[in-house]
Amino acid sequence: MARQAGVRYALTKPTAPLSGLGEPDQPGVLESIRDRFTDAGITLLGLEGDPFDMSRIKLGQPGREADLDRYTRLLENMAGCGLHTLCYNFMARLPGQLHDWSRTKIDYPTRGGALATAFKLADLPREDRSPGMLSAESLWQHYTTFIQHVMPVAERVGVRMAIHPDDPPIPTLNGCPRIFGRVEAFERGYQLAPSPSNGVTFCQANFSLMPGDVATHARTMADRIAFVHWRNVIGAADDFYETFHDEGDLDMAEMIRIYAELSFDGPIRMDHAPLMHGEPEPWMPGYGINGRLLGIVYLRGLLRGMRIEET
Repeated sequence: MARQAGVRYALTKPTAPLSGLGEPDQPGVLESIRDRFTDAGITLLGLEGDPFDMSRIKLGQPGREADLDRYTRLLENMAGCGLHTLCYNFMARLPGQLHDWSRTKIDYPTRGGALATAFKLADLPREDRSPGMLSAESLWQHYTTFIQHVMPVAERVGVRMAIHPDDPPIPTLNGCPRIFGRVEAFERGYQLAPSPSNGVTFCQANFSLMPGDVATHARTMADRIAFVHWRNVIGAADDFYETFHDEGDLDMAEMIRIYAELSFDGPIRMDHAPLMHGEPEPWMPGYGINGRLLGIVYLRGLLRGMRIEET
């Protein structure tokens, strides 16, 4: 279906449960995943999401060193099979929590009765809004250990790592601090390991929920944007819902103009969309097929209308 919609490139989450293969840091696994896409007529450009359980790295727990070594093997394996973009995050979660991102509803009614994901801080149980044992500075220390360990390897093998903002971008969630919910944090993170391989995933919806202007944020990070998540929302960081791509608070045509103005040449991925009539529940909320296909058509129409080449 993606190929029929004109999609020629992809990034994928390579976890063993999703691929049905081994762990992605093991020899041959990424090559097999890449070849599946090639056989379907799609070029795999890179990976996104935690490739395995990152809790020990993010929480600074025993076993972290072994996991850091696994991560460097992953980077080397990526380069070995021509994958050069890696979207990652540093959203910590406590044991027993399923996701590092969070929503309080996955059936928020939007246009025509389509069901969207939504977040409202006031609807969280009070204990989920309170700081836990981990402090923000401790999380920064764990991130420092991570990025300074892996960035030299990423630079050496030619993989560009692109950090995704916290989702939602609020200071504390589920008893854990959040450290990448403000634009200033991305500069702090970069200075810990300055490198052309130290990039940003510009998830435009999350950046639009942060203080300031999303267009200014994009221009501020222009040289570091390695990957764009194309998503639209209505609301504020503590109370929002996700929309179809052709409605919402963001001017999507203006965002495309900005990326072109900045000479952005990385991948743009169609991100979350509401669940449409007749669709089965997706593997993860926000990842229904039809709404994202609609977004692909909308994006391609904007590119054609603006005479922006799809490279």
